[in-house]
Amino acid sequence: MRYLSGGESHGLCLTAIIEGVPAGLNLDAEYINTQLKRRQQGYGRGGRMQIESDRVEFISGLRFNETIGSPLTLQIKNRDAENWRETMAPEGEKPARVEPVTSPRPGHADYAGGVKYGRKDLRDVLERSSARETAIRVAVGSVARRILEKMDIHVFSHVVSIGGIGDETGKDNEGGQMRVTEPQVYAKIESSPLRCADAEKEKEMIGAIDRAKEEGDTLGGVFEIIVTGVPPGLGSHVQADRKLDGRLAGGLMSLQGIKGVEIGLGCRAAAERGSKVHDPFYYTDSGEVARSTNRAGGIEGGISNGEPLVVRAAMKPIPTLATPLPSVDLATGEKSDAAVERADVCAVPAASVVGEAIVAWELAVAFREKIAGDTLEEMKTFYRAYRDLMRH
Repeated sequence: MRYLSGGESHGLCLTAIIEGVPAGLNLDAEYINTQLKRRQQGYGRGGRMQIESDRVEFISGLRFNETIGSPLTLQIKNRDAENWRETMAPEGEKPARVEPVTSPRPGHADYAGGVKYGRKDLRDVLERSSARETAIRVAVGSVARRILEKMDIHVFSHVVSIGGIGDETGKDNEGGQMRVTEPQVYAKIESSPLRCADAEKEKEMIGAIDRAKEEGDTLGGVFEIIVTGVPPGLGSHVQADRKLDGRLAGGLMSLQGIKGVEIGLGCRAAAERGSKVHDPFYYTDSGEVARSTNRAGGIEGGISNGEPLVVRAAMKPIPTLATPLPSVDLATGEKSDAAVERADVCAVPAASVVGEAIVAWELAVAFREKIAGDTLEEMKTFYRAYRDLMRH
């Protein structure tokens, strides 16, 4: 599977075309809209979330709620586009009253993108580099998620920390049993404004977000994604670009604001001896190979090993500050404050939902490489055969 997306933050719409979705997959807009709504929630979000109410439209590839094998085209309209019609007009001369953005924000793509593409008005960069683009990624990832669910593979996420305040729920994955995936615990996460299972830590995080907002500042944090039901054998050790951990890390690092990715113990493994890092094998009573721990996070040698996948991503604070940092005006050569765009104070909970979509996409692509088939029924048949082979 592959896809391309297009669209700007205040343009008419966001669009994606996905190729390689198996025919016969039941899909409807409400399934994707539920995921889009999850992305828009979270304490610390900005005013844009009160304007947009993201809903997907199918343009091609779906008939009577079933994929038909042709490219699947998705579209999400930007409700705020009407207010930006003059500023973002695709054709015609730029009106003199449309002010260019010339003071780059430290930590944003503004300056580097302007240099790369030779844009004097940095709006030409910030409109596409904006996290608004993640809405269409969630839609695309929702299609992948639907495929995985049909194979009994399920994706979860929760916020581990915000502003250095941490939630210890599920931190110890020694036994491979992720507490956050338990129905009662995950219900708390889904109802939490910060996607945090620990109510006391959540209060501390909310307090930190409020203080940052009062001071015109922003906060980052860490989220964790857990995937259950992942079979062994996804990815490969034979070429660098086929390694599953590399693809997952690359996908998550492409998410706006992400500065670090860990799998399993991650950086903690560097401080331990090998005996405390690797996962011993044993045979179950039924003769199946199992592990007593899951410190590897479900991947060894670039290949899934059958244990739950555990990935963490660290998000930096959002670079748009209400109290802007010093910058320069590229048009005048003078000192200035950084440009201020409408933005969130903290978007870690939303990023965790986007992270789910990214991980779902990478896993579905790897799954399609391992388990071929032009139709969903073919894939199910081949997957059953693969599972049977593993038991022999």
